Amino acid sequence: MNKILILLMVLSLHYSGLRCGSIRRFSHVKSFYKDIAETTIELAVKYNTPPAVIFAMAGLESGYGEGYIAQITGNILSLGANKGETRLPPLNLPILLETGNILFDKKVISKYHDDELEWKMRPGSLKKDYRPQTCRGTENNLAYFKYHPKKRKAARKQNIEDFMSKWLNVRYKFPVFAETRHYLDSMVKEYGKEVLFSPELNMSFIKRIGGKPGSFNYRKEWLEKVIWIMENAELVQLTRSMYYDKLSFEEAWLIHN
Repeated sequence: MNKILILLMVLSLHYSGLRCGSIRRFSHVKSFYKDIAETTIELAVKYNTPPAVIFAMAGLESGYGEGYIAQITGNILSLGANKGETRLPPLNLPILLETGNILFDKKVISKYHDDELEWKMRPGSLKKDYRPQTCRGTENNLAYFKYHPKKRKAARKQNIEDFMSKWLNVRYKFPVFAETRHYLDSMVKEYGKEVLFSPELNMSFIKRIGGKPGSFNYRKEWLEKVIWIMENAELVQLTRSMYYDKLSFEEAWLIHN
């Protein structure tokens, strides 16, 4: 068989594998979704918001909980701080040269020699900081959520609720979000809460709030990535199994794994 044809077949099989739920094989992906699954679905039903898209957005924006800003602030949706809300300040943080990872936990940093690290001043973040008032918006206790998992879970819940209740609001300052809230409420009024778990509404929702000017993220590539995650991780099916069939996260994850 022609070598080029063989190569094309191999690449095609590899690509197909990537499209068929491959990100589910990563333990940190499962761990991240397990942490937010139940509360996200509860909030979705409360605020008439399709949960599968929220799963996908949170995964993309936070690196499945492993982005350093998300780890520090608990802000897994990368919500900008509104007036009166505290932001993360400029931070002087080291990069571990061996891996390229940004370190922020003083206990971890102390394990390395100076020649293993490269320090860099990072500009202040525009993202809202969900740490406790005692350290919020400061350089202190950057690893707070790492050592307080219950508080981290609560912060993630608050972050998701802020998006559903404050951003997706008919009175919000950006028309795209106000219009989308009206649309979602009208769909639930007509078809019931079950519509929130339909692939059609999830797809319509993300296309309304992303990939165009004045939206959550104007880049077409961002929209494509969110859709890819939602489909690749079978997040609509996952949320449907938990809501309709009353399965636990573990049970639903196994069905679609």
